[in-house]
Amino acid sequence: MLLSISKYKASIITIIIMVNTTLCLGIGSDTDLTQNQSASVAIQWGQMTVRIMKETPNGSPTYGSRAVGYMGLTMYESVVNGSPKSKSLNGQLSGLVNLPKVEKSKKYNWVLSLNAGQAYMLKHLYEHTSAANKTSIDSLETQIYQSQLSVTSQEVRERSVKYGQEIAQAIFEWSKTDGGYQGYKRNFDSTYQLPKGNGFWTSPPKGQSPVALPLHPYWGKNRTFAPENGALPVPKMIPFDYKQDSPYYAQMYEVFMKRQTLTQEEKEIANWWGDDPSETFSPPGHSYNLATIAIKSAKPDLYKAAETYARVGMAVADAFINCWKCKYTYHAERPFFFIFYNMTTLWELYWPEPPFPAFYSGHAGQASAAATVLTELYGRGFKFVDDSHVGRPKDEERLVEYKARSFNSFWESALESANSRLYGGIHTCQDNEVGLEEGKKIGGNINALVWNRINSK
Repeated sequence: MLLSISKYKASIITIIIMVNTTLCLGIGSDTDLTQNQSASVAIQWGQMTVRIMKETPNGSPTYGSRAVGYMGLTMYESVVNGSPKSKSLNGQLSGLVNLPKVEKSKKYNWVLSLNAGQAYMLKHLYEHTSAANKTSIDSLETQIYQSQLSVTSQEVRERSVKYGQEIAQAIFEWSKTDGGYQGYKRNFDSTYQLPKGNGFWTSPPKGQSPVALPLHPYWGKNRTFAPENGALPVPKMIPFDYKQDSPYYAQMYEVFMKRQTLTQEEKEIANWWGDDPSETFSPPGHSYNLATIAIKSAKPDLYKAAETYARVGMAVADAFINCWKCKYTYHAERPFFFIFYNMTTLWELYWPEPPFPAFYSGHAGQASAAATVLTELYGRGFKFVDDSHVGRPKDEERLVEYKARSFNSFWESALESANSRLYGGIHTCQDNEVGLEEGKKIGGNINALVWNRINSK
């Protein structure tokens, strides 16, 4: 017991030292800009972000994806000028220009800039969260600010906080023009006309949402972060055909058979990646948390940590825009109704359907996009343990416990996320395979932005 307490005290001391020895770096100063800075503050805000996503009502995967996109970008831009290698995305994204500039030859505490920017952006993106959550945001901001009192002069503190807030304000004002501003107020559209006929999606009688209306049918028209992602064409899908020898029927039949042969492992996978927005931080929050897990494991400096959140956040945001564009182009049905009318009326879903069309899988697309950027940052053979849902109560209905899952690469986790939708009975293999391929393109376009000033022209 004494040994355990000693280790605990040592851990606390280590954390305090990591925070309080963070450097105050400034453009034009004599400070060694290559010296490592702790990523602990970035991690704390990454964790706070997914907490607020989980605990705020009216959450949706679409709005959540947008939130992590802006949170990640703000984090990166609030510290980018402290790094001799990193390059601002000002002028590279769709319409983002004239971001605030640092004062030349002045010192900045980049921890405080990041801290102020994250607090501002999170409170504005989730203005509808509870008073208790807003207090938690304020408390974290205050805690981190106070940790820098003995490190930085008041002048530098004020300058740094002001800069972080100005960056956040500028990005938030830009966000208002993307098409998704305050999207939580209009999750479901009662005026949207769904097409009728064979192969078209209809709102399920026992859906995931209590509202039998389509979720964010116009989300696919939103502005993407990377301009190239906004120009990607909608992929093709297998056309509807009820004949038993058709490729379409074969896709549905595979879902039908899989439901009857689910192993315990496959049930655990389905539950782990379920990410129901009414109960969890949603699929985008899961990917954002994988960024946190990668940072904790790899222990990069503050700047690479911020870049990690920015790449993952924007990749996931663009993935949902492109996916929703596709969903509301085809309005493709999910397996349940096809199986009910063409195979058997006794088939039951593993869990309720989401309130939007099927093709292609949002889980697969966003997981693939996230895996693509994380692999670029940390390598193909990056091993990690995903503990995102550890602590959730056991699913008594399906007899599944939420146990941490180990992966040998980010791509391995993306494949599992995609397959989980087949196991859950709500997507075909086509939905998942196309989603994975589209996600690669989307993540690739985020990676193709100029992140390194040394390589820029």
